[in-house]
Amino acid sequence: MELRTAASPKDVKHYDTARLREEFLIDDLFQQGVIKLVYSHIDRIITGSAVPVKDTLVLTAGDELRAKYFCERRELGVINIGGAGVITIDGKVYEVGHKEGMYIGMGSKDISFASCDANVPAKFYLNSAPAHRTCPTVLIKPEGEPAEGVVIIKDQNKVELGSLESANHRTICKYILPGQVESCQLEMGMTKLEPGSVWNTMPCHTHDRRMEVYLYFDMPEDALVMHYMGEPTETRHIIMRNEQAVISPSWSIHSGCGTQAYTFIWGMVGENQDFDDMDDCAMKDLR
Repeated sequence: MELRTAASPKDVKHYDTARLREEFLIDDLFQQGVIKLVYSHIDRIITGSAVPVKDTLVLTAGDELRAKYFCERRELGVINIGGAGVITIDGKVYEVGHKEGMYIGMGSKDISFASCDANVPAKFYLNSAPAHRTCPTVLIKPEGEPAEGVVIIKDQNKVELGSLESANHRTICKYILPGQVESCQLEMGMTKLEPGSVWNTMPCHTHDRRMEVYLYFDMPEDALVMHYMGEPTETRHIIMRNEQAVISPSWSIHSGCGTQAYTFIWGMVGENQDFDDMDDCAMKDLR
């Protein structure tokens, strides 16, 4: 598990490109046959991936957590951006298809990941936050019929925003948030831009009570996203490629503009779970 410390906005405005990427970019996710984890001191979020091929991958706490097992004091959110896969939790098997997800509650001891087809492996994207109580473990599906242990994302949590004229026509699909999937502090969801749209989260905002991590994907090899971060009057950018993630401190804006349409997963942890608790940044004030 890789460890990263927090960063002050007073320092970040002096970072060069290499230092920005070193501190905030996660560019080596989704390695075949590997569980990759990055532990950030910013709200103690863990961002990672698991790509099982032929062998099952087992999630362990490692020495860094000083825990008997990964979810001893943590909750875990998972979204699969690859082929069909299986997550086994304390002996219970969950089949997790493409763009389906899971919330795994604190106290879950034995967690493992497998792919249904080694030729088209699952790509499990992970966000984890400290937890103070156990919330139910559930499988999350964008479509389908409700069943025991399965949550179907509600229509009101599929929000269409923006327009082609402003190049930000997009649909936000909320996976983990109050009123749908109970958690301690973790929220996760997915935003898909429509063809011809390239901007996300613009006009931009900050939210001092929560930090955020973005994973950009569904991008061809020669495409990129200019991810904008920093204080509104001291903005910086990081060039993002397919299946790379970026850490956004609570004091930072988090917005992107791509060379073509793309999809991204957002995960938030922090003080509250109020999705609309944002401090909007006026376009005229950006620097």
